[in-house]
Amino acid sequence: MEQILELKDLKVQFPINIGTVRAIDGVSLKLEQGEVMGLVGESGCGKSTLGFSILRLLRPPGRIVSGEILYHGQDIVQMSEKEILSLRGNKIAMIFQDPLTSLNPLFRIDQQFIETLLTHEKGLEKKSAFTRAEKILESLGISPERLLEYPHQMSGGMRQRIMIGMGLILNPDLLIADEPTTSLDVIVEAQFLDLLNDLRRQYNLTIILITHNLGNVAQLADRITVMYGGTIAETGPAGAIFEDPLHPYSQGLLASIPNIKLDQPKLMTMPGSPPDLVNPPAGCVFHPRCPRAIDICKVERPGVIKQDGRLVSCWLYR
Repeated sequence: MEQILELKDLKVQFPINIGTVRAIDGVSLKLEQGEVMGLVGESGCGKSTLGFSILRLLRPPGRIVSGEILYHGQDIVQMSEKEILSLRGNKIAMIFQDPLTSLNPLFRIDQQFIETLLTHEKGLEKKSAFTRAEKILESLGISPERLLEYPHQMSGGMRQRIMIGMGLILNPDLLIADEPTTSLDVIVEAQFLDLLNDLRRQYNLTIILITHNLGNVAQLADRITVMYGGTIAETGPAGAIFEDPLHPYSQGLLASIPNIKLDQPKLMTMPGSPPDLVNPPAGCVFHPRCPRAIDICKVERPGVIKQDGRLVSCWLYR
C-alpha cells in the first residue's frame, strides 16, 4: 500500500520556567493509505501533542526542534505558513476532543460549514457550499434541517458528527481523531465508532485514532502504536499486540482492562506514576515502573528492535 505519512525522529519541546518539557522525544512511525492506526497510552504520554504536531498546530511555547513529518514525501516541518494552511482541511483534517469548544457558539452550523468551504475554495458560491453541507450531513445520518441550528441545541453525539462532517467536507486523505468519544455515553460512542468505520470504507480514509480507550482501538484499528513518556514503546498489528504484547508497558496496559469473564479479585494497576518530562529518568523512560527492568535499562536507552513483525523499544529483546 502507498505510504501517506512518515515521522522521522520527531522531537517536540515546551520551554517553561523550570526547564524544558520533552513532550515528543524521538518518535518515528509510518502510516499507509487506508489504514487506521490507534495511538494509545496514559494521559500526558504525548498522543495529542503528536497529532497537533502533524498539522503544526502547537501553541507557544511548544515547538518542533528536530525531525521530519513527511506527507507524501513533503516535509511539513519545512513548509511555509501558506503551504501548511492549504494542507489543513484539504489534505489532513482533525476532529478535536470537545466539539462544543471547537464549534463557534455564535454561528449556525450552516454558516460554519460555508465558512470552511469558502476559505479553502475560492470562487465557490454560498448556495453550492450549502448544498454540499446538506449532502455530507445526510451521509452522516443527520437531517439537513439541523444545519440551521446552533451548537448548543445539539447533543454531544450530534455535535461530534457535525465535527466529522466539517472534517470530511473537503475530502481529506488523512483524518486525525483526538479522543473523539470522551464526552459521549457508551451507546452513542458505539454508534460513533461504527460510523467512523463506515466512513473509512466509503472515503478510503486514513485515520489516526488518538485514545486511551483500548476497547475503541480493538474495534477500529488495523495497527496500534503504544506511547509512553513521549516515546514509542511498541507498534504493530492490532491483533498481535492484543494477543501477545511485547513491551512491559503494553502488557501492563492490557492487564489493567477489567475482564468480566475472569474471576479477578481486584483491578490490576501499574505501580508508580508517569515520568517527569522535564527531568526524565536516564536510560529507558519506563524502567522506574517496569517489573522486568535489568541493569542496562537504568543507564542506556533501548533502540527500536524488530520482533515478530513488530517494532519494540525494550532491552529484553536484544
